Amino acid sequence: MAPIKVHGVPLSSATQRVLATLYEKELEFELVPVDMKAGEHKKEPFLSLNPFGQIPAFEDGDLKLFESRAITKYIAHQYADKGTDLACGDTKQKATIGVAIEVEAHQFNPAASKLTWELTWKPVYGMVTDKAVVEENEAKLAKVLDIYEGRLAHSKYLTCDCFTLADLHHLPTIQCLLGTEAKKLFDSRPHVSAWAANITARPAWCKVLALEKH
Repeated sequence: MAPIKVHGVPLSSATQRVLATLYEKELEFELVPVDMKAGEHKKEPFLSLNPFGQIPAFEDGDLKLFESRAITKYIAHQYADKGTDLACGDTKQKATIGVAIEVEAHQFNPAASKLTWELTWKPVYGMVTDKAVVEENEAKLAKVLDIYEGRLAHSKYLTCDCFTLADLHHLPTIQCLLGTEAKKLFDSRPHVSAWAANITARPAWCKVLALEKH
């Protein structure tokens, strides 16, 4: 069997989503570093894996995938019998998880990723944080987290009492935001705060964070 390969870098939030899923599933894999500074992701052979030139790219035998959320869904279903059941429940439960996955991608992530850029990465690159963009996206994220607070009042995780892909997909941006002034948006909502603390402490996620430090 050819090993699972993830082409990416440990600092990339999209790559982190895939790595967290593989660790939750207790699967062996090879992380193939992509030299972003040298533009490796914008030329062959990387473009044969992802024609859009973005990380991560994923290989499982002869299967080649890109787009992190599509990759995590594949891993969860293909290796359903391994590790954590990230797509638990019957068809209706899986549909609910599917809705929460879409909410993360289309409601939570746009605001959260803009905040991550302004509050985490701009300072790293010596750029000035745009306070107007921060205020605008904090307001957008607050509305999403209000909805999450209501959901999490009834279950430990977003869709049920077990950890699923819907929760996992939030990890990279939540981890970044908890280290910024945007942490107040989580702290002010007790159920959201408990949920964020719970998922960011998971052993699989700690393994992803450990990769960043190498």
